[in-house]
Amino acid sequence: MSLARLEELIAPVVGDMGYDLVRVMFVGTGRTLQVMADRKDEQPMTVEDCADISRALSAVLDVEDPIPGAYSLEVSSPGIDRPLVRPRDFERFAGFEAKLETKRIHDGRKRFRGRLKGMVGDNAVALDTEEGEVTLALSEIEKAKLMLTDELIAFSTKPNVNLG
Repeated sequence: MSLARLEELIAPVVGDMGYDLVRVMFVGTGRTLQVMADRKDEQPMTVEDCADISRALSAVLDVEDPIPGAYSLEVSSPGIDRPLVRPRDFERFAGFEAKLETKRIHDGRKRFRGRLKGMVGDNAVALDTEEGEVTLALSEIEKAKLMLTDELIAFSTKPNVNLG
């Protein structure tokens, strides 16, 4: 089963529970299904939140049986150095350091590191790198994540701030 189909099964369950689906992927040897979620109210995720999501998803996945053979389900929050996957992630964390990897070579390279400047229109991200500003189409970004910096840690420890 494709990850897109798994997301179609998982997103409504998670959404109805008051969470946003961040990412679905197989990790390790490919037998662990990792589901990352955020609370819609932007409060910090708790162990209980993850356990509630895990129980709900286990029931749906047991009935639908979309994954052949044995697998493990892992539910987690994105954490401080979180992956950036949705357009709003790039807007929300504008001003912070990030690392992006593209699917194809762009300006002679695939890896970029710099300060996020946010979205450019609906389908591109601006990044201020040491070499200057780079604009990358969302469709060309293979992976993106925040870099763990003192600035990000300080921001995440402020009251009423949730990074995941």
